[in-house]
Amino acid sequence: MGEIRIRRFAPGDEGAFFALNQAWIERYFRMEEKDRKTLGDPMGQILAPGGEILMAEDGGAAIGCCALIPMEAGAYELAKMAVSERYQGRGVGRLLMDTAIAAARAKGARRLFLETNGKLTTAIRLYETAGFVHVKRATPSEYDRSDVCMEMRFHED
Repeated sequence: MGEIRIRRFAPGDEGAFFALNQAWIERYFRMEEKDRKTLGDPMGQILAPGGEILMAEDGGAAIGCCALIPMEAGAYELAKMAVSERYQGRGVGRLLMDTAIAAARAKGARRLFLETNGKLTTAIRLYETAGFVHVKRATPSEYDRSDVCMEMRFHED
């Protein structure tokens, strides 16, 4: 393993972004229509509306990714975080998440939101240790697999 670095999404990363997420999703669940829409058009679905995608790489190879998807003003969804199975347990997810949190703060976000599934206990512990708290869902999820909602607030509204 070389030096892992986090960088912003660049043209040409579309395939790796899709493949990393597809592998992670299909390991535990199934791809849903919302996954195909977002992963199939990251430029239009995430970047164009003001979001951001971060890529983790090792020796130039994409090994992980994470997105900030704009929600209402001052809020982003932390989403599409995936790490190659070979690199799991090495802190790559934490590095991606911490970089995404810093990016959200730099964008002036007041709140980060995420959805996950209760059987992903390792991911939930990671989010909790970063400061995310469990919240009640305000609206139905677009994902069948989502049964846990969490958020992190930066400033009081």
